[in-house]
Amino acid sequence: MADEAETGFPAGMNLENWQSAQYLHWSFQHMADFLPTAVISRGSGPVAVLQAQPRGAALDGIRVAPSHGGVPATVREIMDATNTDGWAVLHEGNLVAEEYSGGMTAGSSHLLMSVSKTLVGAVAGALSGGGVLDVDALVTAYVPALAGSGYAGATVRNLLDMRSGIAFSENYLDPFAEVRLLEEAISWAPRMDPGLPSTLYGYLQTLRQKTFHGGVFEYRSCETDVLGWVCEAAAGEPMPQLMSRLLWSRIGAEFDATIGTDPVGTGMFDGGINAGLRDMLRFGSVFLNDGVSLTNERILSPGWIAETLDGAADSREAFLYSPGDNRMPGGMYRNQIWFPYPGNDVLLCLGIHGQMIYINRPARVVAAKLSSWPLPQDALKLFSTLGAFDAMSAALAADTAGLREQAH
Repeated sequence: MADEAETGFPAGMNLENWQSAQYLHWSFQHMADFLPTAVISRGSGPVAVLQAQPRGAALDGIRVAPSHGGVPATVREIMDATNTDGWAVLHEGNLVAEEYSGGMTAGSSHLLMSVSKTLVGAVAGALSGGGVLDVDALVTAYVPALAGSGYAGATVRNLLDMRSGIAFSENYLDPFAEVRLLEEAISWAPRMDPGLPSTLYGYLQTLRQKTFHGGVFEYRSCETDVLGWVCEAAAGEPMPQLMSRLLWSRIGAEFDATIGTDPVGTGMFDGGINAGLRDMLRFGSVFLNDGVSLTNERILSPGWIAETLDGAADSREAFLYSPGDNRMPGGMYRNQIWFPYPGNDVLLCLGIHGQMIYINRPARVVAAKLSSWPLPQDALKLFSTLGAFDAMSAALAADTAGLREQAH
């Protein structure tokens, strides 16, 4: 990488270490400055206005019950302790909290990591609702190039719910895990294995099956990468243009998004999208409002929303017996979205290093947090943040109920 004096790069940052703790706050907000990206255009439509009704001081002091080895803390203490780059809360369409740190602003674009998966899942949902994508069809019906891979026999539904039988390790701390080899293949990391394919699609064709398709849930980033490939093939359109047309230009986004690409321009679907904090709230509102955006555009069909919320008959069982350490008793994973509790009231879009969109349907709350945790996964930071958003949602819902009682 070029000299810091010429480019603004932090001294010593390079392709090998940009995901290490000391560089994350900068690198997550400057992806386009050192890796290839493509624009996901917001189009020319109206921006969904988020009416500011600041309640920050009242929310800051809310007490949050401890979980996963934590101690009782306030919302403010949790945000300060979890490497927060920015966080915001939308309640009934009103922006009640918004805060940035370390130089990040409302106009900053931040790497979403695996929150990207939910965006790709929404594109699949829009294609399904438009009759372009059959989620019960075989993956190879759309991408014949995968017929010789472990994905032969898997369905699009298996991808959406991460229930294929593919062998793929998501151990971020293991440099030889498939999730890290994928980064080598797309040039997000130095190439240590010269035998690896040099494109995303080339790498996906090397993956093999370890168990039957349609079994237990296992979190695997490759599932979303194959899903993105399927969406492109079904629509005959590259993902940046496809996502712009079906999603980003219709949610009232304030800014263009971007997606990291491999050496031939294919998007890094599982974790490469970059966007602003407020636009995360606008996207999350689609799931709060039964598939309709804040600009009153129908993005996802009522049927897609219903099947996302309900899950399949065995979704929670498949989640229970997952080999991963999910720590969400009674939860499930459906259509690239996490459900952390036994019911379907709360939805989560999650990315490593602390990226989150939180949707609480009964409380009418959408919240978002962008972070730069030193480690990819940190249960204490994750569940503390979830607890903070739960506590704020409960307080906001109680205030609304009280005001309605007074009005009557």
